[in-house]
Amino acid sequence: MSTPTIIVYGISNCDTVKKARAWLQEQGLAYQFHDFKKQGVPAERLPAWMAAVGWEKLLNRQGTSWRRLDAAVQARVQDAASAAALMREQPSVIKRPVVEWGGMATGQVTVGFKPDAWNDLARDVSNR
Repeated sequence: MSTPTIIVYGISNCDTVKKARAWLQEQGLAYQFHDFKKQGVPAERLPAWMAAVGWEKLLNRQGTSWRRLDAAVQARVQDAASAAALMREQPSVIKRPVVEWGGMATGQVTVGFKPDAWNDLARDVSNR
């Protein structure tokens, strides 16, 4: 039986992503890293993330990248389809990290780094 895969999606120079990756390493958990800047936003994953956590949570309206957008671009984001289009075009507006715990078929998706919540997820992944 193979260990479920943890996949961390984000931007390598993002402080929150750095903290999350360090935390996973401290826990001794193997993971794959997908860099939005180098590899883009995986088009096949985006709808699943939005279904799992909601487009409103996935779109980081508090971040610098959002605030730097033209007001007209911000105003166009009204629903899941328009949010997805912007996230594909401007990956920096995605709240980071997006983590798939144990793969999409059996796992859970989280957005952001919350060590307390991650403890239970890490335990679940380790026990599979």
